[in-house]
Amino acid sequence: MDLLQNLENELELLKAEYAKFERGNKTAGTRARKHLQNIKKMSQDLRNSIQCSKKEEVC
Repeated sequence: MDLLQNLENELELLKAEYAKFERGNKTAGTRARKHLQNIKKMSQDLRNSIQCSKKEEVC
């Protein structure tokens, strides 16, 4: 459940930075892309965790 909470927190940070970017803050776009990359990594970790649980493997 920790991974899901971290993913939700990262999504909130992305929303804040993207809102700033839409108002014209170009550096916020860079931060938004960084948050997207973090979300991608966390999503992959969550996928792997779910897959391991389904297979009942030790990961």
